[in-house]
Amino acid sequence: MIFRAKANKALDRAEDPRETLDYSYQKQLELLQKVRRGVADVATSRKRLELQLNQLQSQSTKLEDQGRKALALGREDLAREALSRRAALQQQVTDLETQHATLQGEEEKLTLAAQRLQAKVDAFRTKKETIKATYTAAQAQTRIGEAFSGISEEMGDVGLAIQRAEDKTAQLQARAGAIDELLASGALDDQSGMHKDEIQAELDRISGGTDVELELQRMKAELAGGSPQQAIEGGTGQSQSQQQPQDTPRFDKQ
Repeated sequence: MIFRAKANKALDRAEDPRETLDYSYQKQLELLQKVRRGVADVATSRKRLELQLNQLQSQSTKLEDQGRKALALGREDLAREALSRRAALQQQVTDLETQHATLQGEEEKLTLAAQRLQAKVDAFRTKKETIKATYTAAQAQTRIGEAFSGISEEMGDVGLAIQRAEDKTAQLQARAGAIDELLASGALDDQSGMHKDEIQAELDRISGGTDVELELQRMKAELAGGSPQQAIEGGTGQSQSQQQPQDTPRFDKQ
């Protein structure tokens, strides 16, 4: 029972109603074709009986004429023989007429059945196409709904891929930020020599400012007509005097 239940579930999952409808329609067409072939066979048999009846009736008429001629010639024995044969043919004609009537009735029944079956097949075909169109539309609508909601298998795989990409990107961003912080704090050494810590950056800034001041003093000296070296020394001395306190304590000798 378990095997049958699982097999039934697998078949139900694999079954396509459109294929089932097409298969049923094909079987109905085959049945209709058989009925039509049966009608044709009965009609053929009826036609053969009609031909045999025509031949027997012709022979019966011929024997009747021969008996009449023999009786006119005084040959009563020949006339009696001709009438005897004609009587036997009449019995065959009667039997064939009975069979012909039976076949004709069967032909009419089969023709009516074929017409009814044809109407049924046509109605089934219309209903089949309607059901197939409705099923296809419902299937498409379901797939669209699953795609929008993200519960379909294909969209689920896409969603997982996007989530993995976002997680990996966030992990790389966090790692890059952590490395920058460690380089800035000096916990890691920059092998390329391009990264500088905060203290080195401050020293470079002060050194750069001093070079700018010296260059400015040299340009002022050139404009004033003095020696650039004197202007630089003067500027340097002035800078050093500015750095010393103005009120220097004096100690008197006692």
